[in-house]
Amino acid sequence: MTTVETTTSTAAGRSPVKGWLAVLAVTLGIFSLMTSELLPVGLLTPIGHALDVSEGTAGLMITVPGLVAAVSAPLVTVATGRIDRRIVLVVLIGLMGAANLASAFATGFTVVLVARFLIGVSVGGFWSIAGGIALRLVPARHVARATAVIFGGVETASVLGVPTGTFIGDLSGWRTAFAVVGVLGLISLTCMLFLMPKVPAGQSLTFSALPKVFRGNAGVRAGIALTFLVITGHFLAYTFVRPILQGDGVDDGSISVLLLTFGVAGVCGNFIAGALVARRLRACVTGISVVLTVAMAVLALADTDALSAGAVLVLWGLGYGAVPVTFQTWILDAAPDATEAATSLYVSAFNLSIALGALLGGFAVNGVGTTSVLWAGAALTALALVVVGGARRGGPQAGCTS
Repeated sequence: MTTVETTTSTAAGRSPVKGWLAVLAVTLGIFSLMTSELLPVGLLTPIGHALDVSEGTAGLMITVPGLVAAVSAPLVTVATGRIDRRIVLVVLIGLMGAANLASAFATGFTVVLVARFLIGVSVGGFWSIAGGIALRLVPARHVARATAVIFGGVETASVLGVPTGTFIGDLSGWRTAFAVVGVLGLISLTCMLFLMPKVPAGQSLTFSALPKVFRGNAGVRAGIALTFLVITGHFLAYTFVRPILQGDGVDDGSISVLLLTFGVAGVCGNFIAGALVARRLRACVTGISVVLTVAMAVLALADTDALSAGAVLVLWGLGYGAVPVTFQTWILDAAPDATEAATSLYVSAFNLSIALGALLGGFAVNGVGTTSVLWAGAALTALALVVVGGARRGGPQAGCTS
């Protein structure tokens, strides 16, 4: 009996209730991690003022963990290939919790950046391993739903965790927001220790599998290109959404509410995409590109008050909320026989794009002005339409079902 067959049989014989509790523990962990990675988006201005750095420089708090996560996704997965997956996940989430608590008490920007580096290690490794762990926790008939729940932690963090963290930061200070996320990570660590069973290492991923799946699968290449364009474009602008809104005259108290509105719209976008993506995958990707492009262009062109800005952020949130489930589905459908390698590439591309978007946005904000990031972001998301069109002409292997 192979390792995969053994672990599948073990999962099949396990209590579904215990398996789902373990899935929820992993989901809480990935929610904590992704919220941690993106938390500075809504707090750039107060952190910059407190630590005496510009908003562009403060954007490094997004760039650093994104770059590190892009590298650590395959590195951690390969390096820990023979270690119990529960132990690996627990160590990574504990590292994240400690790093956020260190940020909460930091007296200088250098300490914060070191902590953000450690968070990047945690994010890349945890996400890559957690993406395929549902098979090891629940019976086969529950794997699809369990995987959707785990990735729902990524989506919910992206669209709801950041606004909530911003709200906490506005109420009690940015240090409190970092501390809360750190404690949340330690809570998820405790849950995984008590709720997850031992998960022995399965078939190990090798470095050679990564270029092989990328070179040999046009659908994966298209999915990586789409991820790069859309995520880079989104974070190029969204990282600096607070100073953008402030420049339009929106007061600080309204900004936290607007970001919460963005989050609620994003959750709705996630559910809408989840209902459509199985049959209308290409249409979902096209719709995401169009919605994000229009939202950024309108925000750049219009003189917005709190009400009109809220309407634009609802549109933007709907589009971005659909991104993780749609793009993950594209990758999995493109490489059904190499899901671990393809997912590792996707995680790397996703996090690298977050970092690149924040970095380029920082240069643009410092050198040109805040509005420039909206135009640059819109240009990149619009280019995704070209990739979708090329994938469609390339046939089924070029980008999944329609």
